[in-house]
Amino acid sequence: MRPTGPVLLLTPGPTPIHPRALAAMQWPMRGHMDPEVFAYNDGIVRDLRSLYGAEPDAFAALLAGTGSLGMEAGLANLLQPGERLLVASNGVFGDRMASMGRRLGAEVRVVTAEPGAPIDPQDLRRATEAFDPKVVALVHGETSTGVLNPMTELAAVVRAHGALLSVDAVTTVGMMPFAMEELGVDYAYTGSQKCLSAPPGLAPVAVGRRAMEAIDARTEPVTTWYADLPSMRAYWDPDGARAYHHTIPVQLHWATGEAIRAALEEGIEVREARVRRLGAAVLAALGPEGFRPYVAEPHRLPTVLALLPPAGLDEARIRRALREAHAISVTGGLGPTAGRIWRLGLMGENARYGHYLRLMRALAQLLDAPALPDRFAEVARGTVVDAAEAEAAEAEIEQETVRRAVAS
Repeated sequence: MRPTGPVLLLTPGPTPIHPRALAAMQWPMRGHMDPEVFAYNDGIVRDLRSLYGAEPDAFAALLAGTGSLGMEAGLANLLQPGERLLVASNGVFGDRMASMGRRLGAEVRVVTAEPGAPIDPQDLRRATEAFDPKVVALVHGETSTGVLNPMTELAAVVRAHGALLSVDAVTTVGMMPFAMEELGVDYAYTGSQKCLSAPPGLAPVAVGRRAMEAIDARTEPVTTWYADLPSMRAYWDPDGARAYHHTIPVQLHWATGEAIRAALEEGIEVREARVRRLGAAVLAALGPEGFRPYVAEPHRLPTVLALLPPAGLDEARIRRALREAHAISVTGGLGPTAGRIWRLGLMGENARYGHYLRLMRALAQLLDAPALPDRFAEVARGTVVDAAEAEAAEAEIEQETVRRAVAS
């Protein structure tokens, strides 16, 4: 069965595809060993180093898989069976790291925090001193709970201990500054469908010098052939043999490369300011209707706004009605937060005024809250959008309303 029509994705991923990425999907196909592909990939490597704030000679690549492949590839390359992995977990994706580490044969210990709370740097310090791990893995922005972990303090703990640091930057890189070299992060990854607003299917990664030295010093082969970074390095190295490793998804490279370039051209600081102002407008609009932030500042993740719905509200019913009657997709909780929270995506192309104005108009009907759209617009205009963008958003919403009326 074919999809029935456009759905507005206000989820924590995937996000609406950036127009430049969508256009690039239509570029002519090339072979994965074509010189034009190599030249384009060289630009992607330069842009990824900039996006991550990595060392000038950091290895950067697009792995042919989602962000979870980026997670597993880092652990598989940095760890040999029996070596120690310390995971800092305060949600589903931290727990996933621990599960992957165990499957790879590592000795795993976990430092935890309650859902909705950040990892305590002192807990991490005590654990590193007691466990002496080779690798510490943590999540910058925990998608499942909307928590922004204190990366500067956590990275300082790991750097002082001397362990390698792997960071899940899936909901931060591309929408918030990330200073990989300055912080001492050795391996970082994201997913193409998150803050970059490209199609799902690629994991942009960056590997620092210290991490590559540790990988090259392994005494046993990497446990996964597909994500063996030394084996694929020659394909990505402009001074190397350009050796075949696997067939890359060329169209996804075109699209993700354009999405990365669009993010850098807009400016990461500009994008962060955009998402923070829009999130503040959403909170100001929904607060009087009984919605409350799940995470307290300063640890609230700007790109995934976790909200506690009003007491007594059937949140699942409202989300179903948004999807069925208004073609708007909003996500509930994940893992321990399932049934408790909403998670609104504010990444890349879903962090737009017009999209959230459309959500407010739909909620105004479903919650019998007619003041919601005007309250949102009053806060957002002048801080998030200018008059021209607001007018364009109104026209787009009107066109979508007409389209849906004709379709029904």
